[in-house]
Formats: sequence, C-alpha cells, structure tokens
Amino acid sequence: MTQTDAQKSKGQKTRRLMLVRYGKMGLLGWIEHNEPEVPKTPTKVVIKTTRGLELGEVGGSFCYKSGQFKSSPEQVTTYYNPSDPKEHPIVDGGTFVRFATEEDLREAEHLEASAQEEAKTCMKFVREMNLPMKIIEAEHLFGGERIIVYFSSGGRVDFRDLVRRLAKEYQTRIELRQVGSRDEARLISDFESCGQECCCRRFLKILDPVNMRMAKLQKATLDPSKISGHCGRLKCCLRYEDEIYKILKEQLPRKNSWVQTPKGPGRIFDTQLLTQQVVVQLDENDRETFSVKEVSPLAGPPEGVTWHLFRPPIPGQPPQQQGRPGDRGRSSGPQNRPGQNQRRDRRDRPPRHEDRRNGRNAYEPEPPVPMDSDIPVEESELRPQQAEDPNQDPLVQDVPEFNEPIGNEGDLQEDNPGFSDDGSESSQDKDQP
Repeated sequence: MTQTDAQKSKGQKTRRLMLVRYGKMGLLGWIEHNEPEVPKTPTKVVIKTTRGLELGEVGGSFCYKSGQFKSSPEQVTTYYNPSDPKEHPIVDGGTFVRFATEEDLREAEHLEASAQEEAKTCMKFVREMNLPMKIIEAEHLFGGERIIVYFSSGGRVDFRDLVRRLAKEYQTRIELRQVGSRDEARLISDFESCGQECCCRRFLKILDPVNMRMAKLQKATLDPSKISGHCGRLKCCLRYEDEIYKILKEQLPRKNSWVQTPKGPGRIFDTQLLTQQVVVQLDENDRETFSVKEVSPLAGPPEGVTWHLFRPPIPGQPPQQQGRPGDRGRSSGPQNRPGQNQRRDRRDRPPRHEDRRNGRNAYEPEPPVPMDSDIPVEESELRPQQAEDPNQDPLVQDVPEFNEPIGNEGDLQEDNPGFSDDGSESSQDKDQP
C-alpha cells in the first residue's frame, strides 16, 4: 500500500487509528481516536474493548493528516493472524477513552497486587476441590468488571463449581481460560539467557516450529537445557537466522571435495560458515585457509596427485597404502598387512538366524531318559518306599496319639533332670545356688 492508497476521497471520513497492546497476553487492537496529536509509542492509554475497561500501550499509529502511516491495518492483520487467529484475534472496534494519568497508573499497580492474591486464593480452592489443573496467573481488568484466571491442564476439567465459588468470594464475573505451554511462558516468563525479555512476551506472535536441524546448522550446543526456553521447547530465536545460514551454507563447497586454490589443488578439510572461508589440505602436512572467492571446484583429484592415497608413515614401520580416496586411515586390504591372515570366507556359514535357533555357543540339552531304560541308577538316588495302607487318609501322617507315652519314665528324667513328673522343680536344683 502506498501513500495514495491511504488517502480518502472527498466527503469520506478519514479514520484515525492507533495500534494498542493490552492485557496479560499482549493482545493487539486497532483503536479509533479523535485526538489532534498522534500519540507516540509507548504511551499509556485507557481503552474500552469487548472485555471491558483496560489499560494499554500504544504500539503504532495509522493515517496521519498528511496521509502517511507507519503500518496499515492490512499489514498488521497479515502478520498477526497466521499465528493463532482463533485464540487471540486482532480486535477492530475498540474506543479510546483517555490518556492514562498518574492516578490510573497507581490503580493499575493496585490491581496487579490484588491479582496475585486472587491467584493464590484460586490455588487454595483447587487444592481443596482436588481438581487436576495448575493455576498460572490471574488478571484483574482495569475497570473491575472481570477477573480472568489462566490455567493449564492435561485434559478437560469441569471447573463450574470453582467458578461459582470464586464469584461468591469476589462478587464479580469470573472467567477461566486454559492455555498451552507457550502461552504459559508468555504469562510468567521474564528474561532469557541472552539478557533480553522473552520474545513471545515482548513482541513475537507468529510461533513457527523450530527443529534441531537449525541448531546443528548454526553450530549451537545440542544440550536441550541450553537451547530450550521457558516453555520447554527449542528457543524461537534459532529460527531468526536460519534463512541466512542456509544461504551461506549453499555458497560453501562440501567437505572432502577437490578445489583449485592459488597454491595448487587441494581437498576441503573444514569450512567456516560465517566468515565464508575454507581450510584446504594441500599436502600431507600442509593446510591453508582461503576465502570462498579464491577457490574453484574440481571434478576430482588432479592427475599426479597421490598424497591423499597414503597414510602418514609411522616411525619404525614402512608406510601403508590407503584405500580409495576419502577413506580415513583404512588400508586397502588385508594383503598389505604382514602377519595378518586373509579374511575368512563366510559364504559357507549357515545363516545367522539358524545359529541362534540351534543355540550356538551353548550346551546341548540332554535327551530325556525313558522310564524302562537299562541305565544303572545309583543307590543314593533311590528312596525307600513304604507300603500304603488302603484305609489311611493320604493327607494324615503317622502322628502318635496325645495319651500315648513318648518314652519311658527313666528317659524323661534323664532328658530333663531339673523337673519332676508333675512339673515341679527337683530338690537337686534347689540345693544348688
């Protein structure tokens, strides 16, 4: 859109709009005003929205008297709506009430402190009612018409009783809103490891996916605790420079590819993406750094260059020949290694699954011995068998009766010399100290 597109024809009223950010979630809305001067960013203003009376901050203006603008409603809508238009749509239709005064700012601070107490009270009710939900934050609107409680949960929660209890406690309208992990970070996060305020809390609205490939391309650490944000996912800032890194990577030759340098042909040993430089292996022990503009690609190793086929010699041993170009320290075959037998031919071996089935490297199971076999059995393995009484219950063992004497009287006194037949102590024990 150009300057002429913003100008209206004669007789058509020119709207004066300003973009205002308001609420804990950082909602955006086009607010119409009739002020003679365009409010500057970031001016505090009091506005009227569908939620109620709120305190917001001017983010931009549109349609000056001269017809110029910083950002049009179409541009803002095109940028904002792809993020999540259903949950947080851009508002068009709010009204400007007044510029915020010192009294309004003090009232906003008082409501912020009361919102923290309201969140604690809500947490207390949740614990008493044993609801599977986590209270994140509470928002008390500037006009006092509504209290919005943000919570997270793994599934759907029936919180109707909680809403009735909160409405009875504060005598106002209660609204509970379930949010995800990223919206939770917008509400409670403050600063990141870079020292700046979290992007999703300050300005970011389009939350495109971020994958681990972006971190690998930028050679960032792969430790999840260092590249994850407050939401537990990969940081959104990894996506900011991804396109630039892709363009810079396409301009670099691949590793182990052959290039022509001012000092002769060589093979790419390493690349430096940001500085657009390459480290080239010119000889066995010679490496040089060149700019990408100083090298040109080659189809393969030039004729007469053989240093890449040999491994550096080991002191006291003859040099060993390398295999095909690109092999890292592997010899071309076992025939070049003295004292090493040829590799065994494994074509005659049975398939590996048959070895597992037959129990390779395990003891063979002993075959079962039939009952009528003539194998001699040791006497220790034989157990005496007693004749069974057909009239006796097999579960009842041969237990002597209670009135049957176990032994004779002499045996009893000999086994228990300290007691008599009637159970009293003997005189022999009384005489002893």
